[in-house]
Amino acid sequence: MIRLGNPQLRIFRPNWFLTLVRPGKEQPPDTVQFRIPMEMTKCDVKNYLEKIYNVPVGAVRTRIQFGSNKKRNHLNQKVKQPDYKVAYVQLAQGQTFTFPDIFPEKERMPTEGSMEEMQEKFMEDEKQRQKLDPRRGGVTEWFGL
Repeated sequence: MIRLGNPQLRIFRPNWFLTLVRPGKEQPPDTVQFRIPMEMTKCDVKNYLEKIYNVPVGAVRTRIQFGSNKKRNHLNQKVKQPDYKVAYVQLAQGQTFTFPDIFPEKERMPTEGSMEEMQEKFMEDEKQRQKLDPRRGGVTEWFGL
C-alpha cells in the first residue's frame, strides 16, 4: 500500500521462502543446502540471501529432486510426491557454516538407589555370570566334566 508523503516505511515480503536442510552426505564447511521453490533461479537465491540476511554468497548450484512415488493411496494407486528444487550455496571466501547442536547429549550419572543404577548393576552381574570359566579350557557348560 503506497501513501503520499515521505519518508515511507517499506516492508519487503518475498513470495518465496528458503528451507535450510541438513545434508545427507558430508559437505565442505562453506557449503549450505537449501530447499527452494521450483520457480526460483540461482540469481534469486543469491539476491535473497545477500539482501535479506546479509550473507555473502560465492556461488549457487541448483538441481531438481524427483519426488518419490512409492506411496499408495486407499485405492492402491501410486501417489507421487511433488518434485522440489535443491540449492547448494557456497559461501564467500572465509565464511563457514555449521549446524548448531540444539539437543546436546548429557552424561548422566545415576543417583544412588535409582532404577537406572539397579539396571546397570544387574547387567554387570549378568555379564560376569556369562563369562566362561577359565578352568574349563573353552569347553561349554552343557558338556559336563
